[in-house]
Amino acid sequence: MKTISIKKVTAMAMMLMVLGWVTMSFVNKANDAKPWKVPEASKKMKNPVKTNAESVAEGKTLYAKHCKSCHGSKGLGDGPKSKELDTECGDFSSAGFQGQTDGDLFYKTKEGRDDMPSFKKKITDDEDIWNIVNYIRTLKK
Repeated sequence: MKTISIKKVTAMAMMLMVLGWVTMSFVNKANDAKPWKVPEASKKMKNPVKTNAESVAEGKTLYAKHCKSCHGSKGLGDGPKSKELDTECGDFSSAGFQGQTDGDLFYKTKEGRDDMPSFKKKITDDEDIWNIVNYIRTLKK
C-alpha cells in the first residue's frame, strides 16, 4: 500500500479549499440578482413617447452611446465592460425582462443602482430615456 506524505495531503487540501472559494464566488455572482424594487407609481407610468421609427432610431443611438458597453449590442448583457462588473447586466431579450412595464425600465435607467449608474445627469431629457425604452422593446428574442 502506497502512503501519501503529510505535505501532499496538505497541498491537496489547500487546492480543494481554493477551488471551493473560486466556485463559490462564481455561484454568488450568479445568485446576486437581488430584486429591484421599483415604486408602484413608477411601475404605473405610461410611456408618453409614441413608439415609431423615429423614436426607436433615437433610442438606438442613445443606447449605443450609454448602454451598449455593458449591455451589448443586442442587449444580452455581454458588452465589453460587463466582465468588469460585480452584478450581471441581464438579458434584455428575455421574456422576464420584456415583461416589465415601461415605467419599470424608465425608473431603472434613470435611477440606477449598484453597478448600473443613474442617468439623471447624463440623459437629462426624460423623452430620451423613453426613446431608449422604446428601442429596448425591439430587442426581443
